[in-house]
Amino acid sequence: MASLRAYRRFVVVCWRFLPLVWSYARDRRRFLLVGGRRNVSTERQQRRAKRLVDNLLTLGPTFIKLGQILSTRPDVLPPVYVDELTQLQDRVPPADWADAREVLEDEVGPVEQAFDAFDTEAISGASLGQVYTATLDGERVAVKVRRPDIEALIEADLRAIRWLLPVLLFFVDDSRAFSLRNVANEFSTTLREEMDYSREATMLTEIRANLVDDPDVVIPEVYEERSGERVLTMRYVPGTKISDTAELERHDIDRTAVAETLERTYLQMIVTDGVFHADPHPGNLAVQEDGTIVFYDFGMSGRVDAEVQDHIVDFYVAVANQNIESILDTLIEMGTLSPDADRATMAEVMELAIADARGEDVEQYRVQQIVSKVEDTMYEFPLRLPPNLALVLRVATVVEGVCLTLDPDFDFITVATDYLGEQGYYERGARQLLTEAGDQFEASARSSLRLAPKLDRMLNRLDRDDFYVRAAVEDSTGSLDALAKRLVTGLLFGAGAVSTGLLYVDGAETAALVVGVATLGAGLLCWRSFRHRRGGRTTASLAPGRGER
Repeated sequence: MASLRAYRRFVVVCWRFLPLVWSYARDRRRFLLVGGRRNVSTERQQRRAKRLVDNLLTLGPTFIKLGQILSTRPDVLPPVYVDELTQLQDRVPPADWADAREVLEDEVGPVEQAFDAFDTEAISGASLGQVYTATLDGERVAVKVRRPDIEALIEADLRAIRWLLPVLLFFVDDSRAFSLRNVANEFSTTLREEMDYSREATMLTEIRANLVDDPDVVIPEVYEERSGERVLTMRYVPGTKISDTAELERHDIDRTAVAETLERTYLQMIVTDGVFHADPHPGNLAVQEDGTIVFYDFGMSGRVDAEVQDHIVDFYVAVANQNIESILDTLIEMGTLSPDADRATMAEVMELAIADARGEDVEQYRVQQIVSKVEDTMYEFPLRLPPNLALVLRVATVVEGVCLTLDPDFDFITVATDYLGEQGYYERGARQLLTEAGDQFEASARSSLRLAPKLDRMLNRLDRDDFYVRAAVEDSTGSLDALAKRLVTGLLFGAGAVSTGLLYVDGAETAALVVGVATLGAGLLCWRSFRHRRGGRTTASLAPGRGER
């Protein structure tokens, strides 16, 4: 039964997606196997991106989540698609209360016994779950319930995606195929994590503990005795939607202060704590009358290891100092920029990004514009993004968008620079720089002491005509071997084509057919060798040696 459902979903998914895949393949090669690239206008790309979003919404929960994952992967899709997918909202009508009640009672027991009162009208509905309000021990609580029978649908969809992946890989180049495999591998894990409300409760509790001393932030506590894998019960904390600027104005709330609090909170979560709320769209953020920010929905959350945290700090410091070379070095170390990219071109891109973002005030440049430029470049130089780093990039852009909604003149970089200074990251960087400089000086001194006798020996050998240089070609990636195959298959194809023509003219049709088939095979091998380019490069190494007398 499960396999039959998966087959049915596979057919539906193919029907929805293959026209888009076909168009994309023809953009790369006009006649699929031959021909140059097609020029596709931005308007046409936007129409395709909107059609992609519509298809994802039609296909349901799994594909809505897939679209949200793809919105964090500029190494897979062009910027136009990423922008459109970023707007994908996970809001659908709630399921019937009778079905949701079965899920709730399987986890926490009879509703009348588990809660003092329960409102059966859902206050929000999403693709994976829906939220109700109830009363527990005199306190108002929010109860998040997983959608009934969602597990079977998601498992069928994941199986259909695995079957569809080889078809998609056939139409894309090798580097994009690598990224697609990466997305497919991490997607099923991410989706299952978000379905597990016990994991969400753990992440929420950890983030709340990290921010418990911050009076400007509220994160609702979890009622563990009324929670489980499919149900999450939290304290209900009301507030005004953070993007409702008119209502914030009516309550006389300082919107600039709210924006600064929001950015500082995310900087603490990402740079200091290493665990963060990863879905900061306005529907998950509210503001109370005293300006306190309330965070909802921790289903999408992530962790950042210490190495990535250091790279993020280095990136912000480099941007604040307008040090283009340091920005490029940091992006390469983070894995968001290919080491093979043209540094001169990339430096120009970054300089233009910063200059374009500054405006009239030198200090007014925005991370979102810089990241957007980098994302454009990443699509031209495909690479593999670490999943949590992709989430961090998305969070940074979405948070800045929310801050600019609150205050159009908000200076994202200045707030980040001030926060890093207050936390002592600049001092730590200076101490690290001094330590590295001391180590380098010591190493240089030791090398200088060893250099003199080696130089003396080399000069003696030169004086005795006993010195030569041995050259070795290193071809670890097989580039020379590939070049040789291209030459051989190309020569065979050319010779075969001429031979086929001569044999056919001479009347030896059978021989011409045999030679023609062999020539076609050689031509296909030659074409394949050009299509599947190898990475890396061929290098030559030089080594001194002693000659034989």
